[in-house]
Amino acid sequence: MTEPLDLNQLAQNIKQWGLELGFQQVGIADTDLSAAEPRLQAWLNERYHGEMEWMARHGMMRARPHELLPGTLRVISVRMNYLPANAAFASTLKDPALGYISRYALGRDYHKLLRNRLKKLGERIQQHCVSLNFRPFVDSAPVLERPLAEKAGLGWTGKHSLILSREAGSFFFLGELLIDLPLPVDRPVEEGCGKCVACITTCPTGAIVAPGTVDARRCISYLTIELEGAIPEEFRPLMGNRIYGCDDCQLTCPWNRYSQLTDEADFSARRPLHAPQLITLFGWSETQFLKETEGSPIRRIGHLRWLRNIAVALGNAPWDTAIVSALESRLGEHPLLDEHITWALAQQKARRATCVVEVQAAKKQRLVRVIEKGLPRDA
Repeated sequence: MTEPLDLNQLAQNIKQWGLELGFQQVGIADTDLSAAEPRLQAWLNERYHGEMEWMARHGMMRARPHELLPGTLRVISVRMNYLPANAAFASTLKDPALGYISRYALGRDYHKLLRNRLKKLGERIQQHCVSLNFRPFVDSAPVLERPLAEKAGLGWTGKHSLILSREAGSFFFLGELLIDLPLPVDRPVEEGCGKCVACITTCPTGAIVAPGTVDARRCISYLTIELEGAIPEEFRPLMGNRIYGCDDCQLTCPWNRYSQLTDEADFSARRPLHAPQLITLFGWSETQFLKETEGSPIRRIGHLRWLRNIAVALGNAPWDTAIVSALESRLGEHPLLDEHITWALAQQKARRATCVVEVQAAKKQRLVRVIEKGLPRDA
């Protein structure tokens, strides 16, 4: 006679196995996301998803995990830290000659790594069950991962819409394992943002239009990663030197004082992408781009959009003849790139004019001081 399965003990074992596989936290949630459906529909109705039509393509399936894997009773939600050592946030953002890449993208693409670990977790659970159906997800299907993580007790949804943890801030990836076992579920944690609005006021483009609501069409991450066409001119000066993603809402969050560094070597920053010179990146051929971004999440935007983003950053940099030459050298390669190069050259020209005026003004002030002192003009 088969001994009955102790679901409580199994749930505890699953959490321990998850830690052994490299996840920093494991929680369990049911599949009821009905409370999230009205919010999702309202967000879609406002067209806040921009060109990301895949967000709307599956309708409310995103809030119904049991429709993705029939028979699903629980979702195991996991987090894995990704913040590399020596992230150099401030030093990179403050130097307009450097390109800033969102810290999650400095190393290897997380999708396969997390999915493989989740698969191993599912296989280990399977060894202790008479039968088990499971399916891992890491941004690979229409799943509302943040509401699930919230229900599983991994954290609460911050005003920037990301999951926040009191122990780990928000610099972590999420993944899900759908299973057909009625495991005991975890409780959500108490919200911890309070009256803080630092992320809302800090967002360079004003993309956080309400607490927990992001208009992707204004978000620098969307503009540099998801948007396929031209970046609206109104946002280009606000992008600064951010060429792939943006971390500003996380950087300003007080809870990220407790962020934990990653233990995964794959998430360590690649040398060519860590505080890189913009002019150097702009000189990459498509072959070099593909080589340097092999296995990186950056690769999916392609060489053209990579150059588009860098052209905007070069336009935002102080006037420099080397920048002007670099921009001019790529004119004529593609209409989309030409549009952004032309804009960037206009910004450089305007800054040069400003520099000339400032130099002339400085000379005039010096001359006035000399005359006021009654000294010879060549003094």
